[in-house]
Amino acid sequence: MSHIIQSAKPKAARIPWWVVTIVILGALLTASGGILALVRPDMLVGSGASMNQAAYIYAGYLVSRDLALAAMLLATLALRAYRVLAGLMALTVLTQVIDAIVDATTGRATLLPMILVFAVAYLIAAVRIRQA
Repeated sequence: MSHIIQSAKPKAARIPWWVVTIVILGALLTASGGILALVRPDMLVGSGASMNQAAYIYAGYLVSRDLALAAMLLATLALRAYRVLAGLMALTVLTQVIDAIVDATTGRATLLPMILVFAVAYLIAAVRIRQA
């Protein structure tokens, strides 16, 4: 009887290695942003600007946002919770696009190409996961 029950369970979908690689690299990139905000928050302000108490508070928010998102991306990948993973990746893409818009409108466009390449790669990978 247990054999029948076990065979009735749906098998977890498999996703391509390149999608796994993009998820892991994106999670590491996201986590590195959080770690950078934790250990070198002064790098978050423009050149010539000084950190004040408000900037330290917002750096703390960036730490928690980035580390939580990176941890959940890796956890859902490890658990093979692919629908949740695709949703988290879509959230990451939206966050990156909004960050890019803010950077472009405030004159901090040096990272725009990297942000947009990351967002497009994550979007493609999320769509591929949803198709698995």
